Amino acid sequence: PWTVYKRLVPIALAVCGLVALPIWASTSAMDIANQILLASIGAIALMLLTGFAGQISLGHAGLLAAGAFTAGILAREVGAPFWVGIPAAGATGAMLGLIFGLPSLRLRGIYLAVSTLALHFVVIYLGGEYETRRGFSTGILIDPPLVFGRELWDPRDWYPLLLVCAGLTWLGARNLLRARTGRSWAAIHDTEPVAAALGIHVARAKLTAFVISSTITAMAGALFAYYRGFVSIEAFSLFVTIQYVAMIIIGGMGTLIGAVLGAAFVTILPHAIEWGTSLLPTSRALAGSIFAINYAAFGVIMIAFLALEPGGLVGIARRLRGLIRGRG
Repeated sequence: PWTVYKRLVPIALAVCGLVALPIWASTSAMDIANQILLASIGAIALMLLTGFAGQISLGHAGLLAAGAFTAGILAREVGAPFWVGIPAAGATGAMLGLIFGLPSLRLRGIYLAVSTLALHFVVIYLGGEYETRRGFSTGILIDPPLVFGRELWDPRDWYPLLLVCAGLTWLGARNLLRARTGRSWAAIHDTEPVAAALGIHVARAKLTAFVISSTITAMAGALFAYYRGFVSIEAFSLFVTIQYVAMIIIGGMGTLIGAVLGAAFVTILPHAIEWGTSLLPTSRALAGSIFAINYAAFGVIMIAFLALEPGGLVGIARRLRGLIRGRG
């Protein structure tokens, strides 16, 4: 049917474009693409927890750091390969998700958010202690991983692996949301008493959301560590958590495509601002203020989306599609 083709054609074109990207893109463009893929994995994980299960978390940067440090420590101390570091990071994330998900059984809203914030400080403290005691003042260096007999150095080498990882994360999340687990999350997101009355085990659903989201997030952190070639606590500030929260808000809360669009938007924004300021006559005078400009623009954009378009980029796309259909 024509409706099926209308859905499949854009997907096919998008897949072809992603596969063909390394053919024409520069090295710097490939690096940005890889950053978007890494951010997409973490954003999908947070979307599952907050956008679908309705559990607020401010410990996302801490989970990323936990996965990164797990992979870095294993690589540095025992020479663990890439295929060991990633699952180990996921196991660490699952354990932390279970522990820090327990407060969700009694707390809600801002109280739950503050309790998850403790995760960030605990992980950053432990990571900082490890760096200090081992003498890694500038961070833990990680050798390029060996994947299928090839060392991953260049962004072009990394791109196929990260594209597959992001794609599998998307498909796994999509299937999970269609299963009983996803329906349970949707129920507790709306009203927990009604969900319990329908026979849903609310505590189990909440803990499952925390464990799954934390596992994916920690594995994303490990991938980030391998990609950058080092791990440092300075890379996982609270601003990183704010960025991921912004991704799911700007993209569109409660949609997987919103997580990806938000990740792309937030990742590209600093580069776009830097490029835009370089075109101004006063670019040299503004060179030292780029970081502050990024912060200010980031805040303004978040406020604009919250006030003017709560549906995010997905909401804007739906409106445009409605207008096009109306004119057609």
